[in-house]
Amino acid sequence: MNPVSSFPWADAARIDYVFADIDDTLTTDGLLPAQTLLAVERLVAAGIAVVPVTGRPAGWCDMIARFWPVAGIVGENGAFYFSYDRARNAMRRVYAASTQERARNRARLAELCEKILREVPGSAVSADQPYRESDLAIDFCEDVPALAQSDVRRIRDIFLEAGATAKISSIHVNGWFGGGDKLSMTQRFADEVLGIGPDSLKQRGVFIGDSPNDAPMFGFFPHACGVANVADFGDLVDPPPRYVTRARTAGGFVELTEHLLAARAMRP
Repeated sequence: MNPVSSFPWADAARIDYVFADIDDTLTTDGLLPAQTLLAVERLVAAGIAVVPVTGRPAGWCDMIARFWPVAGIVGENGAFYFSYDRARNAMRRVYAASTQERARNRARLAELCEKILREVPGSAVSADQPYRESDLAIDFCEDVPALAQSDVRRIRDIFLEAGATAKISSIHVNGWFGGGDKLSMTQRFADEVLGIGPDSLKQRGVFIGDSPNDAPMFGFFPHACGVANVADFGDLVDPPPRYVTRARTAGGFVELTEHLLAARAMRP
């Protein structure tokens, strides 16, 4: 990974869209600091749209789409996107699976949850689970004492053995049945809301994240960036981002913001 300061000015000046993970990328120690919101506001004021791409649940994403100055949000690791039309006071909700499919998958996840909690002592259902529509989040360090990496991998493997998709974030292992991930729903959001295709998205977009579940995004965006704490996961992040900030967590997001705004100010 190269320092974000090596992100070429000409390429950084073309960025019109910033896609960002939330936990440990926009937040620090579980809190959203003022510097993050200010950075988002500065990006938007400069004409750069901001779109969180997160494993957090639908209930939280509805609030974020309404109350944060963002163009929309991709949630539950790509299960849906929400975009709030402020002119019409209307929320647009688009899901990867139908209502019936989501109901069937939730029943399968409920059975799988019992197996995980039984086989991995110390794991717990995430406190935000009641607000989820499509996936199961197993907490391994947010509200429980941190589990060993071997236990985290075992949680992931139980999901995979059942035919589910599983992704490790900085705090949860998220599992779900059916297709879709952060990247596929981000591409759909870009097409349906932003009106840009994959090639344009690569050139005009950047993603910043911190954990293994961000790997599809790191692989897609030529100028993907990790905050410094992405290094904590070692080779679990495959592929890694091209760039990395000096600062950890929210400070890293601010660092990328400063680089993008400085590059944009240099445009003719």
